[in-house]
Formats: sequence, structure tokens, C-alpha cells
Amino acid sequence: MAKENIYQNNDLEKNIASTWGESVLSFQDLTFWYHENKPILKEANSNIRKGQKLTLMGQNGAGKSTLFSIIVEENKPVEGRVVIGNDLKISLAKQTIPHEEWELTVREFLEKAFTEKVYDIDKRAEKTFEIIDLRPIHKTKDIKTKKDEAQLLLNKKIKDLSGGQKGKLLIVQALINEPDILLLDEPTNNLDKEGVKLLTKFMKEYSGTAIVISHDENFLNSFTHGILYINTQNQKLEQYVGNYFKAVDEIKRQIEREKRENAQLEKKIQENKDKVNFFAHKGGKMRKLAAKLKDEYENMEENMVDERKEDRTIRKFEIKINEEERDKMGGVIMEIDRVNILKYGESEDVDIKNIELRKGDKLQILGPNGIGKTTLLERIAKQKAIGVKVKDGINIGYYRQDFATLDFSKTAYEELAKAFKRLDDHHLRSTAAGFLLGGKELATQVGHLSEGQKGLLMFAYLTLLEPGILIFDEPTNHINFRHIPIIAEAIKNYEGVVLIVSHVNNFVRQIGITHTLDLGNLSRE
Repeated sequence: MAKENIYQNNDLEKNIASTWGESVLSFQDLTFWYHENKPILKEANSNIRKGQKLTLMGQNGAGKSTLFSIIVEENKPVEGRVVIGNDLKISLAKQTIPHEEWELTVREFLEKAFTEKVYDIDKRAEKTFEIIDLRPIHKTKDIKTKKDEAQLLLNKKIKDLSGGQKGKLLIVQALINEPDILLLDEPTNNLDKEGVKLLTKFMKEYSGTAIVISHDENFLNSFTHGILYINTQNQKLEQYVGNYFKAVDEIKRQIEREKRENAQLEKKIQENKDKVNFFAHKGGKMRKLAAKLKDEYENMEENMVDERKEDRTIRKFEIKINEEERDKMGGVIMEIDRVNILKYGESEDVDIKNIELRKGDKLQILGPNGIGKTTLLERIAKQKAIGVKVKDGINIGYYRQDFATLDFSKTAYEELAKAFKRLDDHHLRSTAAGFLLGGKELATQVGHLSEGQKGLLMFAYLTLLEPGILIFDEPTNHINFRHIPIIAEAIKNYEGVVLIVSHVNNFVRQIGITHTLDLGNLSRE
């Protein structure tokens, strides 16, 4: 890609330039598509200046992560170019670590952040771990210093890290080479409250340029200076100045202005059409007037604004229990009297006060990253957990945070079809549509869907499955915040048994927890 400084000569750009100074990243007539008939960007232009921290915003599927991939040259523009300031380093923290990299050690993963061999990687890692508080959850007794902690982590394989540790590691990899331009794609996913607090502090103090994708509005509002908006109606890039909430309000006002302008034009167009229809049947000057009015309304139609639409939200939905299981839902559905936790890096079975879960009960499992929450949920889902009894004949629907229950090589349609004993094509497509998964998405391989779409696919799958027990492991990760109240309501109204791990307290409060199990307290006993 070209590397030089450029300047866009317009009022907004002059205002931004006077505040921030030199350009460090710009898009010049940028055009990109995966399929020619569905462009993501079309002759898009924007300019980002040194020290700006922007939210990248747009509808689901607008191409936010794709734009990041273009900036770091994983994808090449069809036309136009990305211009980067001379000798500037760019780092991207993606949403997930690909499964093919899980066999790497943490040290090997961090080394991938550099284009050349780095001989002080351990020292750099120790310093960067502190920024986001990435540390081993369980330490052996000979681990006494931060350097010891760093060494323990660096030698671990990624597959042995918890979900929260993997999320933090993605951020560490982006920060370790001290970039001039930082790109963060949903960085608060998998972070606990303390992790979000530390990342927020870092972003406030960070002196470089940053572009962030996130559904955490309070996190964004704490440090961003504006919004870089992908308008899916015209495939352009737009900038809005102000903190996050102020910029969002400006976008909403712009949408309302576009609607009003179009409504006024539509009224005038219809008036002219009515006159044309009346005068066209007259002779002489009236016919000429009709032709003039026709030209006028055709020009007005061309001047109609492409109204952008706010993110669509999923339809309200209900997860039912199938008729065969409904008759078995009386009495105790699940009983837990022992759990397995990780303590000092060792697996340990711990007896607990008996938990009995009946129809409508919802159990929240708590504990620090790495204590074994995900492992416990997985063993229960596979009915291999010691000390956990599930009533015979009750099916379990399992939402894994990494979506590993889905076959990434199959299409979304094929995966949803697995939820049926007898396939009903109309019901499947109708259910999928409620989760914003249309024909195009259903024909797409699961591995090619965005992380947000995979999450919605899982909710569609569980809706079609109609199980008697639902297990959720961080179900709000990657999910647009507009969908979360609808999902919370569906889980609250679900009549079966729910087990859930979630770090989003507001979401958990909405679903009506009846029981809690804190693995962290067990580890201190």
C-alpha cells in the first residue's frame, strides 16, 4: 500500500486537521467487495489524523472487520488505496484466535506481532501483561514474582488458556510492538469487569491513533473522539465528531433529516406526477408543461437521498420445550453435589451443598478466569461431569463461547437442519430470518460468517432444537447490544433449566437467576 501523508480539503477535514494535525491513515476512493453485485465499499474516502481515537460503526454485516483486514493488508482493495503515514506501525487485535494457532505457545503467538526476530520478547511480554492484567490464574507455589508469572504464561499453549485469557492475549499481541495505529475488534469480549476497567484506563492514556469496534457503549464513550461510520446505503465512509454518545445522536439526527428531505421530495414528486397525468391529455402548451413537469420529478427522484437504516434488531423469539420432553419436566431436572475446579494448576473435585434445579430454575456459575467454568459447562453438556445428575430423557442445548459445537465446513442451513427430527424448510427459514439470517447467510459456510452471525445462528439452532435444558457460556460475546434485551427476555421466559456463565451483569440481572455457584469461593476453602 502507498505510504504518504494526504489531506482532504473540506470543512470537516479542516476542522479535524486544526485539532489533530497530520494525517496518519486515509482511504482514497476505496472500493471493495467479495461479490461484485454486493459492494461493501464504493469509492469511499476518509482521513484519520494523529492521536484520533474513533469508533468504527455500521450495521451488522456492514464490513467493519473487513475494513480492518484491508488496513492490515489481509485483503486488497478492488480499486482505490489505503494511505499510511511513513514508517508507522499498525497492530490489529482480532475477535478470536484461530483454532489452527491454538497449538502455539503464548511466546510463539506474541512473536508473530513482529516482522523480525525479537530477542527481548519475554521482557516486552512481562511489561505488556501488566497493562491488561494477563496473568496465570493458578500458580504453583514456586511462582513468586511477576517475572515468574510471565514465564509460566509464555510457556503455556494457547489451547490451555481460558476464554478470558485468550481475549486478553489478543490485546497483548496488538500492544506488544507499541503501535502508532491500534485497531481493536470487539476487545471487551471475554474480559471481566476488572479487565474492562484496565483496558479503559489504557485507552484513555494511549497517545497513538486508534480505531475500535465494540458494542460496549460506555467503554467507547470513555475515550473516543468520534465515529467512522460505514453507510451501507451508499457504501461510503463518514466521520462524526464528538464523544461516542454525541456522535451517535448526530447520526440519528442525520437519519431523521434524510427521512424528512425524502418525504418532502416524495410529496412534490407525487404532485408533479398527478399534474403530468392531468396535463398530458391536453393539447398544445399543456402537453409541453407536462413534459417539463416530468423532467422536474425525474430530477427530484435522482436527488432522493439513500436513507441509511439503523442496525436491525432480531425479532422477539421463544425457546420452547418439545412435547416429548415437556411431560418429563416435573420434579428435579438436574442435581449437582460435586464440581471439578482448577487449583494451583491442578484439577480437583470438590463436594458442594446439594443444588437441585427444577423447571424454570436458572443457575449462574461464577468464578475467575481459568477456574474451570467452561470445562464444567462442557462436561455437563456431554453428561460426563462427576457429581452432576441429569434426568433421563431431557435434551441439552449448549451454547459454547467459541461456537465449537458448530461444523464450520457446513452451511448455516445444514447446521440448523441438524436441530430437526423432521426437516420443515419453511419453519427453518422463518426462524432463521428472525435472527437476521436470510437466504444468503443460510447458504454460507459457518466458518465464513461473522462472529456475531455465528452467535445468532446458535440462538436460531437452540430455538429449533426445543431442549429441556439450556447451557450458555458467555452468550452475549459478539452480539449487537440492540439484540441483548430480546435475548434476555427469551431466556427469562424459558420454562426449562438454564445454566449460564456471563460477565455481563446487566444481562444476567434481566434473565432472573434463581441459584448461584461461585467456583472461586470453593477454591479458597
